[in-house]
Amino acid sequence: MNTITAAITAVGAYVPDFVLSNKVLETMVDTNDEWITSRTGIKERRILKDADKGTSFLAIKAAQDLLAKANLDPLEIDMVIMATATPDMPVASTGVFVATQIGATNAFAYDLQAACSSFLYGMSTAAAYIQSGRYKKVLLIGADKMSSIVDYTDRATCIIFGDGAGAVLFEPNHDGLGLQDEYLRSDGVGRDFLKIDAGGSITPTSLETVRDNKHSIFQDGKTVFKYAVTNMADASELILQRNNLTNQDVSWLVPHQANKRIIDATANRMNLEESKVLMNIEKYGNTTSATLPLVLHDFEHLLKKGDNIIFAAFGGGFTWGSIYLKWAYDKK
Repeated sequence: MNTITAAITAVGAYVPDFVLSNKVLETMVDTNDEWITSRTGIKERRILKDADKGTSFLAIKAAQDLLAKANLDPLEIDMVIMATATPDMPVASTGVFVATQIGATNAFAYDLQAACSSFLYGMSTAAAYIQSGRYKKVLLIGADKMSSIVDYTDRATCIIFGDGAGAVLFEPNHDGLGLQDEYLRSDGVGRDFLKIDAGGSITPTSLETVRDNKHSIFQDGKTVFKYAVTNMADASELILQRNNLTNQDVSWLVPHQANKRIIDATANRMNLEESKVLMNIEKYGNTTSATLPLVLHDFEHLLKKGDNIIFAAFGGGFTWGSIYLKWAYDKK
Protein backbone atom coordinates (compact mmCIF):
# COMPACT_ATOMS: atom_id res chain seq x y z
CA MET A 1 0.00 0.00 0.00
CA ASN A 2 1.21 3.52 -0.80
CA THR A 3 -0.99 5.18 1.83
CA ILE A 4 0.87 6.11 5.00
CA THR A 5 -0.84 5.37 8.30
CA ALA A 6 0.57 6.23 11.72
CA ALA A 7 1.19 3.21 13.93
CA ILE A 8 2.29 2.84 17.53
CA THR A 9 5.50 0.80 17.45
CA ALA A 10 6.75 1.02 21.06
CA VAL A 11 5.46 1.79 24.56
CA GLY A 12 7.15 2.93 27.77
CA ALA A 13 5.98 3.96 31.23
CA TYR A 14 6.96 5.09 34.69
CA VAL A 15 5.16 5.43 38.03
CA PRO A 16 6.69 6.62 41.31
CA ASP A 17 7.44 4.11 44.07
CA PHE A 18 5.33 5.70 46.82
CA VAL A 19 1.86 4.16 47.11
CA LEU A 20 -0.97 6.25 48.59
CA SER A 21 -3.63 3.70 49.48
CA ASN A 22 -7.24 4.26 50.45
CA LYS A 23 -6.34 3.13 53.96
CA VAL A 24 -3.79 5.93 54.26
CA LEU A 25 -6.31 8.45 52.91
CA GLU A 26 -8.68 7.40 55.68
CA THR A 27 -6.21 8.95 58.13
CA MET A 28 -6.01 12.20 56.15
CA VAL A 29 -9.62 13.07 55.26
CA ASP A 30 -13.14 11.99 56.16
CA THR A 31 -13.46 9.01 53.81
CA ASN A 32 -13.05 5.24 53.76
CA ASP A 33 -11.86 2.48 51.49
CA GLU A 34 -15.33 1.08 50.76
CA TRP A 35 -16.72 4.49 49.78
CA ILE A 36 -13.80 5.29 47.46
CA THR A 37 -13.73 1.86 45.84
CA SER A 38 -17.48 1.65 45.24
CA ARG A 39 -17.69 5.09 43.66
CA THR A 40 -14.45 5.25 41.70
CA GLY A 41 -12.86 1.79 41.48
CA ILE A 42 -9.61 3.21 42.89
CA LYS A 43 -7.69 1.32 45.60
CA GLU A 44 -4.38 3.19 45.48
CA ARG A 45 -2.41 5.78 43.53
CA ARG A 46 1.29 6.59 43.06
CA ILE A 47 2.75 9.85 44.32
CA LEU A 48 6.04 11.53 43.39
CA LYS A 49 7.20 12.59 46.84
CA ASP A 50 10.38 14.41 45.81
CA ALA A 51 9.62 18.11 46.18
CA ASP A 52 12.33 19.08 43.69
CA LYS A 53 11.06 16.80 40.91
CA GLY A 54 8.23 17.70 38.54
CA THR A 55 6.32 16.27 35.60
CA SER A 56 9.47 16.29 33.49
CA PHE A 57 11.06 13.70 35.78
CA LEU A 58 8.14 11.32 35.19
CA ALA A 59 8.19 11.98 31.44
CA ILE A 60 11.93 11.44 31.12
CA LYS A 61 11.70 8.11 32.95
CA ALA A 62 8.85 6.91 30.71
CA ALA A 63 10.68 8.00 27.55
CA GLN A 64 13.89 6.29 28.67
CA ASP A 65 11.92 3.10 29.33
CA LEU A 66 10.59 3.21 25.76
CA LEU A 67 14.01 3.96 24.26
CA ALA A 68 15.60 1.05 26.11
CA LYS A 69 12.91 -1.45 25.20
CA ALA A 70 12.83 -0.37 21.55
CA ASN A 71 16.63 -0.12 21.34
CA LEU A 72 16.09 3.27 19.77
CA ASP A 73 18.71 5.99 19.30
CA PRO A 74 17.06 9.22 20.55
CA LEU A 75 18.81 11.12 17.76
CA GLU A 76 16.42 9.40 15.33
CA ILE A 77 13.37 11.04 16.93
CA ASP A 78 11.96 13.86 14.79
CA MET A 79 9.64 15.44 17.34
CA VAL A 80 8.39 15.13 20.91
CA ILE A 81 4.84 15.98 21.92
CA MET A 82 4.40 16.44 25.66
CA ALA A 83 0.78 15.91 26.74
CA THR A 84 0.38 17.35 30.23
CA ALA A 85 -1.84 19.50 32.44
CA THR A 86 0.92 20.03 35.01
CA PRO A 87 3.97 21.48 33.24
CA ASP A 88 7.09 22.06 35.31
CA MET A 89 6.65 25.82 35.10
CA PRO A 90 4.71 28.45 33.14
CA VAL A 91 6.04 29.61 29.75
CA ALA A 92 9.08 27.31 29.46
CA SER A 93 7.93 24.20 27.61
CA THR A 94 8.30 20.98 29.61
CA GLY A 95 8.46 18.95 26.40
CA VAL A 96 11.48 20.88 25.18
CA PHE A 97 13.37 20.12 28.39
CA VAL A 98 12.36 16.44 28.25
CA ALA A 99 13.52 16.09 24.65
CA THR A 100 16.93 17.53 25.51
CA GLN A 101 17.31 15.40 28.63
CA ILE A 102 16.64 12.14 26.77
CA GLY A 103 19.06 13.07 24.01
CA ALA A 104 16.47 13.76 21.31
CA THR A 105 18.43 16.80 20.18
CA ASN A 106 17.39 16.47 16.54
CA ALA A 107 13.72 16.76 17.51
CA PHE A 108 11.52 19.78 17.99
CA ALA A 109 9.15 19.61 20.94
CA TYR A 110 6.19 21.33 22.56
CA ASP A 111 3.47 20.86 25.17
CA LEU A 112 -0.14 19.99 24.43
CA GLN A 113 -2.81 20.68 27.06
CA ALA A 114 -6.38 19.40 26.86
CA ALA A 115 -6.77 18.22 30.47
CA CYS A 116 -7.52 14.48 30.66
CA SER A 117 -7.93 14.32 26.87
CA SER A 118 -4.39 15.58 26.28
CA PHE A 119 -2.94 12.22 25.28
CA LEU A 120 -5.91 11.40 23.03
CA TYR A 121 -5.53 14.75 21.24
CA GLY A 122 -1.79 14.08 21.10
CA MET A 123 -2.41 10.80 19.29
CA SER A 124 -4.31 12.70 16.61
CA THR A 125 -1.53 15.29 16.33
CA ALA A 126 1.30 12.74 16.21
CA ALA A 127 -0.54 10.72 13.58
CA ALA A 128 -1.09 13.77 11.40
CA TYR A 129 2.63 14.56 11.41
CA ILE A 130 3.46 10.97 10.43
CA GLN A 131 0.77 10.80 7.73
CA SER A 132 2.10 14.00 6.19
CA GLY A 133 5.20 12.05 5.23
CA ARG A 134 7.42 14.74 6.69
CA TYR A 135 8.37 12.94 9.91
CA LYS A 136 9.26 9.32 10.61
CA LYS A 137 9.45 9.05 14.39
CA VAL A 138 7.20 11.03 16.73
CA LEU A 139 7.45 10.46 20.48
CA LEU A 140 4.22 11.19 22.34
CA ILE A 141 4.48 11.38 26.12
CA GLY A 142 1.60 11.72 28.56
CA ALA A 143 2.69 12.73 32.07
CA ASP A 144 1.23 14.52 35.07
CA LYS A 145 2.26 15.18 38.63
CA MET A 146 -1.28 15.66 39.84
CA SER A 147 -0.17 15.64 43.47
CA SER A 148 1.31 19.09 42.81
CA ILE A 149 -2.16 20.61 42.32
CA VAL A 150 -4.28 18.47 44.65
CA ASP A 151 -5.48 19.72 48.04
CA TYR A 152 -5.13 16.75 50.37
CA THR A 153 -7.76 18.16 52.71
CA ASP A 154 -10.36 18.07 49.91
CA ARG A 155 -11.86 14.59 49.93
CA ALA A 156 -13.68 15.23 46.64
CA THR A 157 -10.42 15.40 44.65
CA CYS A 158 -7.59 13.90 46.70
CA ILE A 159 -9.05 10.39 46.39
CA ILE A 160 -9.05 10.55 42.58
CA PHE A 161 -5.67 11.65 41.28
CA GLY A 162 -2.22 10.11 41.08
CA ASP A 163 1.12 10.72 39.39
CA GLY A 164 2.56 8.83 36.43
CA ALA A 165 3.78 8.89 32.85
CA GLY A 166 3.55 6.86 29.67
CA ALA A 167 5.07 7.21 26.22
CA VAL A 168 4.43 5.80 22.75
CA LEU A 169 6.36 6.01 19.50
CA PHE A 170 4.47 6.69 16.27
CA GLU A 171 6.02 5.57 12.96
CA PRO A 172 4.79 5.24 9.36
CA ASN A 173 3.01 2.04 8.38
CA HIS A 174 2.24 0.86 4.84
CA ASP A 175 0.09 -2.16 5.73
CA GLY A 176 -3.00 -0.30 6.87
CA LEU A 177 -2.22 -0.60 10.57
CA GLY A 178 -2.25 2.28 13.04
CA LEU A 179 -4.71 5.14 13.47
CA GLN A 180 -7.85 4.59 11.38
CA ASP A 181 -10.31 7.25 12.50
CA GLU A 182 -10.93 9.83 15.19
CA TYR A 183 -13.83 11.76 16.65
CA LEU A 184 -12.63 14.63 18.84
CA ARG A 185 -14.79 17.32 20.40
CA SER A 186 -14.77 20.15 22.96
CA ASP A 187 -17.27 22.45 24.63
CA GLY A 188 -16.43 25.53 26.71
CA VAL A 189 -19.52 24.99 28.84
CA GLY A 190 -17.27 22.94 31.08
CA ARG A 191 -14.84 25.75 31.90
CA ASP A 192 -16.07 26.27 35.49
CA PHE A 193 -16.68 22.66 36.49
CA LEU A 194 -13.09 21.37 36.49
CA LYS A 195 -10.40 24.00 36.94
CA ILE A 196 -7.78 25.79 38.99
CA ASP A 197 -8.99 29.30 39.82
CA ALA A 198 -5.70 31.16 40.14
CA GLY A 199 -2.28 31.27 38.55
CA GLY A 200 -3.44 32.17 35.06
CA SER A 201 -3.80 35.50 33.27
CA ILE A 202 -7.28 36.22 34.67
CA THR A 203 -6.28 35.72 38.30
CA PRO A 204 -2.49 35.94 38.62
CA THR A 205 -0.76 34.51 41.66
CA SER A 206 -0.87 36.78 44.69
CA LEU A 207 -0.63 36.52 48.46
CA GLU A 208 -4.42 36.43 48.52
CA THR A 209 -4.79 33.59 46.02
CA VAL A 210 -2.28 31.49 47.95
CA ARG A 211 -3.94 32.32 51.26
CA ASP A 212 -7.37 31.40 49.86
CA ASN A 213 -6.09 28.09 48.42
CA LYS A 214 -7.00 28.95 44.84
CA HIS A 215 -4.13 27.03 43.26
CA SER A 216 -5.53 23.54 43.81
CA ILE A 217 -7.77 21.68 41.41
CA PHE A 218 -11.52 22.09 41.85
CA GLN A 219 -14.09 19.66 40.47
CA ASP A 220 -17.87 19.74 40.47
CA GLY A 221 -18.00 15.96 40.58
CA LYS A 222 -21.67 15.38 39.74
CA THR A 223 -21.63 17.66 36.70
CA VAL A 224 -18.34 16.31 35.37
CA PHE A 225 -19.54 12.74 35.88
CA LYS A 226 -22.77 13.40 33.96
CA TYR A 227 -20.99 14.95 30.98
CA ALA A 228 -18.23 12.35 31.00
CA VAL A 229 -20.61 9.37 30.97
CA THR A 230 -22.65 10.81 28.12
CA ASN A 231 -19.85 12.11 25.92
CA MET A 232 -17.34 9.27 26.27
CA ALA A 233 -20.06 6.75 25.55
CA ASP A 234 -21.48 8.74 22.63
CA ALA A 235 -18.06 9.23 21.03
CA SER A 236 -17.16 5.56 21.34
CA GLU A 237 -20.48 4.42 19.91
CA LEU A 238 -20.18 6.88 17.02
CA ILE A 239 -16.67 5.71 16.09
CA LEU A 240 -18.01 2.15 15.85
CA GLN A 241 -20.93 3.16 13.66
CA ARG A 242 -18.79 5.32 11.40
CA ASN A 243 -16.40 2.43 10.74
CA ASN A 244 -19.06 -0.28 10.49
CA LEU A 245 -17.65 -2.06 13.54
CA THR A 246 -19.68 -4.32 15.80
CA ASN A 247 -18.83 -5.22 19.36
CA GLN A 248 -17.41 -8.46 18.00
CA ASP A 249 -14.98 -6.53 15.79
CA VAL A 250 -13.53 -4.62 18.76
CA SER A 251 -10.56 -6.33 20.36
CA TRP A 252 -10.04 -3.89 23.23
CA LEU A 253 -11.40 -0.72 24.76
CA VAL A 254 -8.68 1.55 26.20
CA PRO A 255 -10.61 4.15 28.20
CA HIS A 256 -9.38 7.10 30.22
CA GLN A 257 -9.05 5.91 33.81
CA ALA A 258 -11.07 8.54 35.68
CA ASN A 259 -13.85 6.51 37.25
CA LYS A 260 -14.83 2.87 36.89
CA ARG A 261 -18.51 3.76 36.58
CA ILE A 262 -17.75 6.00 33.58
CA ILE A 263 -15.71 3.20 32.00
CA ASP A 264 -18.51 0.69 32.61
CA ALA A 265 -21.07 3.02 31.05
CA THR A 266 -18.93 3.43 27.93
CA ALA A 267 -18.41 -0.33 27.62
CA ASN A 268 -22.13 -0.96 28.09
CA ARG A 269 -23.02 1.50 25.33
CA MET A 270 -20.61 -0.39 23.03
CA ASN A 271 -22.09 -3.70 24.21
CA LEU A 272 -18.60 -4.92 25.08
CA GLU A 273 -17.96 -7.80 27.41
CA GLU A 274 -15.89 -7.01 30.49
CA SER A 275 -12.91 -9.06 29.27
CA LYS A 276 -12.33 -6.56 26.44
CA VAL A 277 -12.21 -3.51 28.72
CA LEU A 278 -8.67 -2.69 29.87
CA MET A 279 -8.48 -1.08 33.31
CA ASN A 280 -5.75 -0.33 35.83
CA ILE A 281 -7.54 2.47 37.69
CA GLU A 282 -7.41 0.47 40.92
CA LYS A 283 -3.59 0.78 40.95
CA TYR A 284 -2.98 4.33 39.76
CA GLY A 285 -6.16 6.39 40.04
CA ASN A 286 -6.57 9.18 37.51
CA THR A 287 -3.12 10.17 36.22
CA THR A 288 -4.74 12.57 33.70
CA SER A 289 -2.53 12.64 30.58
CA ALA A 290 -0.84 9.36 31.52
CA THR A 291 -3.84 7.04 31.82
CA LEU A 292 -4.06 5.83 28.21
CA PRO A 293 -0.35 5.03 27.72
CA LEU A 294 -0.18 3.40 31.16
CA VAL A 295 -3.00 1.07 30.11
CA LEU A 296 -1.14 0.23 26.89
CA HIS A 297 2.01 -0.46 28.89
CA ASP A 298 0.33 -2.67 31.49
CA PHE A 299 -1.58 -4.72 28.91
CA GLU A 300 0.93 -4.65 26.05
CA HIS A 301 1.41 -8.41 26.41
CA LEU A 302 -2.23 -8.97 25.42
CA LEU A 303 -2.20 -6.78 22.31
CA LYS A 304 -1.78 -8.57 19.00
CA LYS A 305 -0.93 -7.27 15.55
CA GLY A 306 -4.15 -6.27 13.78
CA ASP A 307 -6.22 -5.88 16.97
CA ASN A 308 -8.94 -3.24 16.71
CA ILE A 309 -8.55 -0.86 19.66
CA ILE A 310 -10.94 1.90 20.65
CA PHE A 311 -9.53 4.72 22.78
CA ALA A 312 -11.84 7.09 24.66
CA ALA A 313 -11.25 10.02 26.99
CA PHE A 314 -12.97 12.96 28.65
CA GLY A 315 -11.34 15.98 30.27
CA GLY A 316 -11.85 19.42 31.73
CA GLY A 317 -12.84 22.27 29.52
CA PHE A 318 -14.71 20.12 28.39
CA THR A 319 -12.69 17.97 25.98
CA TRP A 320 -13.46 14.45 24.81
CA GLY A 321 -13.34 11.99 21.96
CA SER A 322 -12.59 8.53 20.65
CA ILE A 323 -9.92 7.08 18.37
CA TYR A 324 -9.94 3.82 16.39
CA LEU A 325 -6.50 2.27 15.96
CA LYS A 326 -5.23 -1.06 14.60
CA TRP A 327 -2.38 -2.40 16.70
CA ALA A 328 0.84 -2.84 14.70
CA TYR A 329 2.98 -5.43 16.49
CA ASP A 330 3.18 -8.47 18.74
CA LYS A 331 5.25 -8.00 21.88
CA LYS A 332 8.50 -9.99 21.64
